[in-house]
Amino acid sequence: MKKILIIEDEPEMRRNLATVLRLEKYYAVTAESGQAGLELARKDPPDLILCDVMMPGLDGYGVLEALRQDIKLALVPFVFLTAKGEKDDLRSGMNLGADDYLTKPVPKTELLQAIEARLRRSEQQAKRQFRPDFSSHTPLLTLGLTPRAAEALLWVAQGKTNSDIATILGISESTVKKHLLDIFDKLGVETRSAATLRALEVLSSPRQN
Repeated sequence: MKKILIIEDEPEMRRNLATVLRLEKYYAVTAESGQAGLELARKDPPDLILCDVMMPGLDGYGVLEALRQDIKLALVPFVFLTAKGEKDDLRSGMNLGADDYLTKPVPKTELLQAIEARLRRSEQQAKRQFRPDFSSHTPLLTLGLTPRAAEALLWVAQGKTNSDIATILGISESTVKKHLLDIFDKLGVETRSAATLRALEVLSSPRQN
């Protein structure tokens, strides 16, 4: 039974989502705040997370950023729940590494289709059994990246934030962001999680002598 973590501060919405998922034979776990959800995820990683964007205290963006910095949770499928539907907000979430977003109120069919698609993709990724070697950024040069961008991607793949990478490489955060834009463009992706997945594929491949 797949475990779905629902992080939603609105009680009725939280109950409704949990009921729908339980009727579909998912193991639904709920959290009423971003911090509570983050703690639950760290204690017992779920197979997928549904998370509201706007919450008091730690909002959805904060939850996602914290998850993407945790190597054990970085690849857990993450779907935003938003009532706003504004493109800027959605793009911000996708840039942080969200896998998808759903606009509330979410139709049952749309909810289940999104969950099934993300779980299926996650299972396919898991079968690849990534065993990345993070000792060098050199293999990432095969992606057509500059040496500096390859170094940045190496640390992105390890869950480091832009601030962390800036410190490690001795460059500014704005320069890190420029490297990320170049990485996204070269790889044809839009999110950190997608770039991480591509990096892990390369770093897990047998090295050529």
